[in-house]
Amino acid sequence: KMLVCRSNIFNVSRPLSFGTFFKHLSTPKPATFKFNPNRINRKTLTTTRVLNTPYFETLSPRQKEQIHLYVDALLQWNQRMNLTAVTEESEVMERHVEDSLATIPPIQSSYLSHCGASYENLNLIDVGSGAGLPGLILAIACPSWEVTLLESMNKRCVFMEHVVGLTELSNVQVIRGRAENLGQDLGFREVFDVAVARAVAEMRILAEYCLPLVRVGGLFVAAKGHDPQEEVRRAERAIHLMGASILQTCSVESHSPYGQRTAIVCLKGGPTPRKYPRDPGTPAKLPL
Repeated sequence: KMLVCRSNIFNVSRPLSFGTFFKHLSTPKPATFKFNPNRINRKTLTTTRVLNTPYFETLSPRQKEQIHLYVDALLQWNQRMNLTAVTEESEVMERHVEDSLATIPPIQSSYLSHCGASYENLNLIDVGSGAGLPGLILAIACPSWEVTLLESMNKRCVFMEHVVGLTELSNVQVIRGRAENLGQDLGFREVFDVAVARAVAEMRILAEYCLPLVRVGGLFVAAKGHDPQEEVRRAERAIHLMGASILQTCSVESHSPYGQRTAIVCLKGGPTPRKYPRDPGTPAKLPL
């Protein structure tokens, strides 16, 4: 395995202490996996309404400055590469920044009530981080959290690395790789308190990407649109196979023109079977 830290290359057997780096993952040999369908006890989803006041205004002056640096960099880099369809600063703030910040209250309340005595010092991974959403925003707003940004496309990793340096974040690591590979890496498998994903894939696919990375007793939080009930219903089997269950859906009233958002919160009650996640590409081609 090769770990690249800016212009220096190191041979490592375990990841370095928390910092900013790219970790290039080796691809495991193809394996044939078998699984036995399990019966699911369906439960009615619990919906909790989270009142969303603009979270940005609660941040410190330094945190606001860091977010503005991120937004400026996103718009500048977006002229050279496809990072977002949004091209106006106000729209980025509403559509991306506030939506990302709105996931914090559901994470905090769910973790406090079901996972631990405190939501400080969380170890969180953002799967399919893209341009760093929501992970970079969470790292700025919650500096006591250690945030890992997982992204398979190199150009997006380069952008996120640039932002981490620009904003002087010390609680972020950027990993270039696929969730299917990382989930089978014992250095990352079932070590995170929380996994989050936003606008990556359908819920049943996300479950196989994210839940193998979450420790037993931790959370998987997926940011979805205003009416994800059918998508969540289809994902129940996959979530169950990963050792988790749906805890609640948190309805977030957005003040942007993009309407209501929903955070789907899953609690991991047992270990994920070793055969998951399956080979790269298989979860998307053959969803559970």
